Amino acid sequence: MTTTLIHPTAVIHSGASLHPSVKVGPYAVIGEQVTIGPGSEIGAHVVIDGHTTLGAHNRIFPGAAIGLEPQDLKYAGEITSVEIGDHNLIRECVTINRPTTADAVTRLGHHNLLMAYSHVAHNCIVEDQVVIANSVALAGHVYIESWARISGLVGIHQFVHIGRYAYIGGLSRIDRDVPPFTMVNGNPALVRGLNQVGLQRAGLADQNHGQDYRQLKQAYRMVYRSSHSMAEALSQLEPWEENVLVGHFRQFLRDSSQQPNRRGPTPSRKRPSRSIEAD
Repeated sequence: MTTTLIHPTAVIHSGASLHPSVKVGPYAVIGEQVTIGPGSEIGAHVVIDGHTTLGAHNRIFPGAAIGLEPQDLKYAGEITSVEIGDHNLIRECVTINRPTTADAVTRLGHHNLLMAYSHVAHNCIVEDQVVIANSVALAGHVYIESWARISGLVGIHQFVHIGRYAYIGGLSRIDRDVPPFTMVNGNPALVRGLNQVGLQRAGLADQNHGQDYRQLKQAYRMVYRSSHSMAEALSQLEPWEENVLVGHFRQFLRDSSQQPNRRGPTPSRKRPSRSIEAD
């Protein structure tokens, strides 16, 4: 380690593995089983412990606590780990707990932003390019797909899945799966529509994806705005499986409805039925 990059008040176990380019701020504490990749910055008073691996170019802001024991009474000291990818921003006082069960992983992917005071509990998986706003709390076993956006002060129940490009409004209580590409908010939470702004910003609603996007809108209406049951709607969407947007939307809803460890999809207030061909 290049000692000029390590503040003299930092406490780093001799067994920890830090790339020479890692910067460590005042009073940070880094445990024996921690590995930190090149270009990462560890802020003041950060605690990183347990079997925790950070990739390259992560910035951990003051007061964050990563890799500590899960807040779960079932935990009996098993060896579990936290894996964090590259180019993540983990802001002030964020907490990321290691899993409860032996050999399991709490995982954060690449290019994510976790804002101040957010909490990622044991056994959670967060994919890539996710934004989690201030004071969001993920309970255990939550899975968040890439490009999801979660607004402030949201609580997410155990075992909930959040689909890609989903948008969750602030102060919502999320106790069921949030389908990909949708916009959800409320207490209880309801699906309000497609996340059209997010899809447009991602380039999924432009001319290059025009047909796919139009079929996604029709698929959404089939599921959430028609008189069909969920099973009937998913059956009707089978011919559109090759559409990458509709295919993922349909598969997510099938898994959410049928797999025993899933909580079922977030409902919507059904509006009067209209033609699914309307644009």
